[in-house]
Amino acid sequence: MSKFVRVAQTSQSLSLAAMEEASRLGLRTADIEHLFLALVINDKAAGRALRDIGIDLDAARRAVEEQHAAQLASLGIEASFPEAGRIVFQETDGYEWSKRASDLIARSADKDKAGDAAAVLRELVAEPSGMIADILERLGTTPAALLAQLDAPDSSTPATTPAAAAMRGRISGSTETFVPAPIARVWDYLAEPTNIPHWEMSVGSIENARQDAAVSGVWTGFARERRPDGKPVKVKPKFRRRRIELVAAHGPERIAWSFAYPDAPRSNPALYEFSLAHTSGGTQVSITTSWSRRTGWRRVAGLPLRPIQKFIVWITLFQTGGAISRAFR
Repeated sequence: MSKFVRVAQTSQSLSLAAMEEASRLGLRTADIEHLFLALVINDKAAGRALRDIGIDLDAARRAVEEQHAAQLASLGIEASFPEAGRIVFQETDGYEWSKRASDLIARSADKDKAGDAAAVLRELVAEPSGMIADILERLGTTPAALLAQLDAPDSSTPATTPAAAAMRGRISGSTETFVPAPIARVWDYLAEPTNIPHWEMSVGSIENARQDAAVSGVWTGFARERRPDGKPVKVKPKFRRRRIELVAAHGPERIAWSFAYPDAPRSNPALYEFSLAHTSGGTQVSITTSWSRRTGWRRVAGLPLRPIQKFIVWITLFQTGGAISRAFR
């Protein structure tokens, strides 16, 4: 992976999680404490180092709240903060980074720095205001101890069930996400048909969703009429229905769903496969999507669009992973 791609993906994933955390408090600006919370649930080495040292999301949130209260108290201000609500980032807009947070992320990609989540974490613990060092102290650790954990061999790397390999004649893409919940809960969530509209953005509702979930079971899904922010979605008639089939269910390690457009016979069914593995503080989920390549002249005509296609696949998987993680936060 090139440094440019790595930096872009790191920025995208941390931005989403940090701004989701800010949205719980009704804020539109994500600062360094929200970046810290985003790193706690990061699926790469930075997140594993934080969780291996004993920091989970609930504890980190409490420490951030306590730090804010202490800062106000030091100024002689007595105030109670509004209770945090649910994540509403996907339903609202107008979010941005604070200048010090955006500058910090930019520094993590300077010159010989990797620009990955670990580089961001290194910059964060050295941030001159001392806020993150104080938060770490509230969590019973120090920047030095955290960096030592980050530099240690990554023994907690989850032994994830291998993601489905790309098969001949199929287009595929994959990603991983960390979910702050036990593997059994994540499995139950993914195996429940009523939850599909929460993680598959093209599905707004499901007919007979309460029928028992069993392999080879089939459901009818209907396209989303509005985005989470309330804006209407235009959908062609042939793409309004989806045939949804549970293809495989080997709990709690693997589950696969197939999505097809019954009114668009030339379209290819998409297969979503989820591989789950226990990891420190929760579950590592590998997500793979694949579908058959077009044949003949259609395949040749589509070659120039392959880079765009890969980008769309990555965005789709990124949104799916984010939605699954968000369900447990």
